[in-house]
Amino acid sequence: MPQTTSNQIAIGTKAADFLLPDAEGALHRLSDFEDGKALLVAFISNRCPFVLLLREQFAAFAREYAPKGLRVIAINSNDAEAHPEESLVRIGEEVRNIGYEFPYLKDASQDVAKAYGAACTPDFFLFDADSRLAYHGQFDNARPGNGKPVTGADLRAAVEAVLSAGKPAEHQTPSIGCNIKWQPGNEPSWFSKAA
Repeated sequence: MPQTTSNQIAIGTKAADFLLPDAEGALHRLSDFEDGKALLVAFISNRCPFVLLLREQFAAFAREYAPKGLRVIAINSNDAEAHPEESLVRIGEEVRNIGYEFPYLKDASQDVAKAYGAACTPDFFLFDADSRLAYHGQFDNARPGNGKPVTGADLRAAVEAVLSAGKPAEHQTPSIGCNIKWQPGNEPSWFSKAA
């Protein structure tokens, strides 16, 4: 299957603002989540095998860290016209079926994915209490077909560091997944059609 690696984003980059809907019609903005000790913005999909592999563990991870001060937002930026399974209705179904207890939002314009520099699903952006990027890497080293357990080890270590007012490891292994499904003519400069 085609694989895309997350872009290199400078640590310390400020979180980009957004205003996006969930499947219930509520609008969410960045400032709604600034009361936590850390914020995780995750670009995910309803269809990508890389996301399907870890989605239950990701839901459990978010539940585990919510009482410790981690706020989580998931964003779907895939083209729903070409891929109906990525529609807002299907996002609502995914929330119910998987048990996501965090907002899962639709970026229909794909502007938010561009603002963050998101390239793949899953693509994880962990921000500290000042909304500065502290970690941009993989959930763990499990991949479809490699037989490794889904533990969230890499992201877990980064979250623990940020919650204790420390810094995640300097070496951060990029996330790997399916490329974001860009609308025709809306592809960002970093997108390669070969991906």
